Amino acid sequence: MEKMLQGKVALISGTGGGQGRAAAIAFAREGAAVVGCDVNREAAEETVRLVQAAGGRMISLQPLDLAEPTDAERWMEAAVSEFGGVDILYNNAGALHARGPFDQSTLEHWQNTIRDELTIVYVACRAVWQRLVDRGGGIIINTASISGHVEFLPMRSAAHGAAKAGIMGLTRTLAAEGAIHGIRAVSISPGVTRTPATQRFWSGTNEQRAVGAAMIAKVPSGRAAEPEDIAEAAVFLASDRATYINATDLLIDGGLRGVSFTSME
Repeated sequence: MEKMLQGKVALISGTGGGQGRAAAIAFAREGAAVVGCDVNREAAEETVRLVQAAGGRMISLQPLDLAEPTDAERWMEAAVSEFGGVDILYNNAGALHARGPFDQSTLEHWQNTIRDELTIVYVACRAVWQRLVDRGGGIIINTASISGHVEFLPMRSAAHGAAKAGIMGLTRTLAAEGAIHGIRAVSISPGVTRTPATQRFWSGTNEQRAVGAAMIAKVPSGRAAEPEDIAEAAVFLASDRATYINATDLLIDGGLRGVSFTSME
């Protein structure tokens, strides 16, 4: 069977674990050469080892801070130098710093969250844009969140919701301006997902596990997403099978946003 991403070069951020690691493995399995990055050196190198052990092609730069244009440019240049260009940019990385009620938030937490969830997407897109134009097209996949659609109580963060909504707006702009160059841009919005960042909801304090249980209770599919659920959707969006999907956001949330769900038990 023909691989969905054969011959493509994919930049994937945040490949040290969770959705990024799952994406690196899935994209490489489907034939893409993967250029990853992460702030965690050991975790990122482990992902490279896993991909290469499975027969895939991957390199990674770490530690790398995509909010810094020089780092983003170095990441892009590594893809060009090693694999000859860039076809796919998957902005997966992000870090949530601000949690809790609005009246307990601080400007510092707000600024750090915007930087590490929205600014890094903008900077990476700026670094790659001209390369995609020169290549005659490509695809940008930006990771938003269900929090960009709804305020998802009991997990509260004004900065997180604002950043993820901002990613959707940025994605539409990229799609509008990229169309003439053959560039598509889409965002994906995971719902409740099991990752290292959300592990506290499954194995943390009693209060944290209660929050996790409350979130799962709202999901009609009855479970949290696994990182692989998100990665497989991203593979499809990056492939030539999805060429008419553009300027939109794909919710991957087990029906949470579309169904008002109350357990009858």
